[in-house]
Amino acid sequence: MEFGRYNFYKWRYEARFEQKLAMALAFAILTGICAQIRLYLPFTPVPVTMQTFAVFLSAIVLGRNWGAISQTLYVSLGLAGIPWFAGFKGGLAILSAPTFGYLLGFIMAAFLLGLLVDRYIGARYFLTLFPILLFANFCVIHLTGILWLKLIFPELGLYELLLIGTIPFIPGDIAKITAVSAIGKAIMPKIAYNGEADAMRRYKLF
Repeated sequence: MEFGRYNFYKWRYEARFEQKLAMALAFAILTGICAQIRLYLPFTPVPVTMQTFAVFLSAIVLGRNWGAISQTLYVSLGLAGIPWFAGFKGGLAILSAPTFGYLLGFIMAAFLLGLLVDRYIGARYFLTLFPILLFANFCVIHLTGILWLKLIFPELGLYELLLIGTIPFIPGDIAKITAVSAIGKAIMPKIAYNGEADAMRRYKLF
């Protein structure tokens, strides 16, 4: 099992450019599919979606650079007109939508998460991955989302912004973070494949 995980991640790191691009595009498509699994709440313009599940999974599977590239493809191709944002929306109109800040956060969160799991073996266990995902979700994605909502609704205070942009999504986000943490722990190798900073240390399995 460990040998298989190692071989995949080693191959993924050494794959040709077109192979990496194909995987990044696949995760951009997955993000678009997850965007359509949505629930609109009556008191917020931001829908509940499964997008962050795909965002975090892209970083875990593809790593820092290509995980971020996959989300950059998702956002840029959506802006170019592919209707794969929530509600099958696409085009430049999304720039004035309340959700655009979260989309920018996807790129940054994928880069941060990919950086940590690429560089540290210790970040690949459930009990370490879970708080990393909490930070990426609430301190990166939601932060950029709230800042953008402030631009769209300048009259709202911080509490009102949190009420429409973060608080309703906490239970669902924690459920997705739990699922991705379990998947990440299961699929990521616990041995070095690319000169990880903590490769000489030994970790017990959580």
